[in-house]
Amino acid sequence: MTAASGEQRLGLGLIGSGFMGRTHALGFLNAPRVFRLPVAAELELLADATPELAARAAGSLGFRRSTGSWRDLIADPAVQIVDITTPNTLHKEMALAAIAAGKHVYCEKPLAPTAADAREMTLAAERAGVVTAVGFNYLKNPMVKLAREMIANGEIGELRSFQGVHAEDYMADADAPWTWRLDPAGGGGALADIGSHIIAMARYLMGPIERVMGDVATVIGSRPVAPGSSERRKVEVDDVARALVRFANGASGSLEANWLAAGRKMRLDFEIIGSKGALAFTQERFNELQLYRIDDVRGRRGFCTILAGPEHPPYGDFCVAGGHQLGFNDLKTIEVGDFLRALAGEKTGHADFREGLAVMETMEAIYASAREQRWVRVSA
Repeated sequence: MTAASGEQRLGLGLIGSGFMGRTHALGFLNAPRVFRLPVAAELELLADATPELAARAAGSLGFRRSTGSWRDLIADPAVQIVDITTPNTLHKEMALAAIAAGKHVYCEKPLAPTAADAREMTLAAERAGVVTAVGFNYLKNPMVKLAREMIANGEIGELRSFQGVHAEDYMADADAPWTWRLDPAGGGGALADIGSHIIAMARYLMGPIERVMGDVATVIGSRPVAPGSSERRKVEVDDVARALVRFANGASGSLEANWLAAGRKMRLDFEIIGSKGALAFTQERFNELQLYRIDDVRGRRGFCTILAGPEHPPYGDFCVAGGHQLGFNDLKTIEVGDFLRALAGEKTGHADFREGLAVMETMEAIYASAREQRWVRVSA
């Protein structure tokens, strides 16, 4: 990547080259080609579990160098940004090491296995004065941004309720093998893995969550230790999690996280009801937002479809024609662009470690509520 004249150049170190690592790399490659940015991230160094894995990924993704040691990556003087896309259990150690070295940190969600870990990471980053970001890229959808603007403008009136679901089916097969996602040391199951996204979405649109009443269930009690193995390992995390919620603004609602939802590949849905109307959205049609207005003429009432277009920034930076649609990787590109602007001191409203901590506190309150079978207040 070549920086334009006047841009600040910072070296990027990426830890992990799996699904999310590749997505992050594409975001850093695409962002300066889509947006005019004050900071250029040079793809400097990639670390993975082995030198061989790292070398292959670095060659594929365009990194200058590779290493089999994440510690060497953090210590490298050419790296100023550390991007963490590893399993949850590794986030804290890596992030604290990067912060101690004075590096900016971009970390995938959930921020850490526990809220205490996330708080330690957040406070360390704030004391060090480094810029942080957490991977809640679904918040970067222009249609979600539009929904937030419509809510702020009072277009659907006083907020009354929120229904949110994140459901996928990648764990629906009872014979799918045990993976790191099922490790209880990672902090949880479906609620941590995908529920963190719908919690972040609820907070982004509705504001802080004050109280929760949670219920979680482990549906598939054991899984093969490896593909095709007859030996099975006990599952100790949730497959399905639900919660009733009360927001600080007085509205109520519900949240669900479910990774056993047969037929659902990416159902991240919300419906918000206000005193003047309603908004509805599904990630499976994420270039559309549904709007209902109570004051429409009788006989003509119903949800109308708003199609994403150049009128909904930053859609126009990708395509000048409405209805042609953005994709998943475009959302990560927008998130990376906002992170790079934040590195230059701009106010972007991106999800930082402080927001990642608030999501973790909400998750822990849901788990505590499920154990204790009572309403639990979310830590402030």
